[in-house]
Amino acid sequence: MKNILVVLVMITGGMLFGQSAKKAEQLLEEVVNKTASYKNMRVEISYTMVNKEMDINEKRGGLIFISGDNYRIEMEGQIIISNGKTVWTYLVDSEEVLVSDLESNDENISPTKILTTYNSDYKARFDTDNKYKNADLKAINLRPNDGKQFEKMSLLVNQKNKSLESFSIYDKNGNVFTYHILKLTPNLDLPENTFTFNPEDYPDVEVVDMR
Repeated sequence: MKNILVVLVMITGGMLFGQSAKKAEQLLEEVVNKTASYKNMRVEISYTMVNKEMDINEKRGGLIFISGDNYRIEMEGQIIISNGKTVWTYLVDSEEVLVSDLESNDENISPTKILTTYNSDYKARFDTDNKYKNADLKAINLRPNDGKQFEKMSLLVNQKNKSLESFSIYDKNGNVFTYHILKLTPNLDLPENTFTFNPEDYPDVEVVDMR
């Protein structure tokens, strides 16, 4: 009888875990679909990079612009621009821009992928260890099914508004990159040059082509 009870508990627990995973995936898909429906967006963020073993704790503020596969990241000291094919990394203080091809493999984590896509390459489930005063906030952990450059991602979503509040990326070197979304403004009239870098607009810039 005892063995039968143990088996029943294991089966019931597995069913509940499966239902929880499906609910987490469904909520995440709803959030992603809402964000992907925007023509474009301007996102104000705060950013932290933490590595406890190396005693690193960096904090920055910035802006992210996204339109389709294009993105522009403006942070302290640098601007990163991609038109979906090419990436320009402009280092403001050194007046240098690094030009490279956008990696098309699945390991490349861009703001576009994080905010507007989700697929079965990842396992999603609710993080029940974190509780919030706002009952609408739900933490979701994402783990890749196979080898990636990162171990997991953690997302905080508002299930009522279907909005992403923050996301953290845990890489294999012990680094944790966290982006808090302070304000998201969709469907703007963005200038045509938002997602391109023209060296002529920066007369003293040194172009380093790494393609």
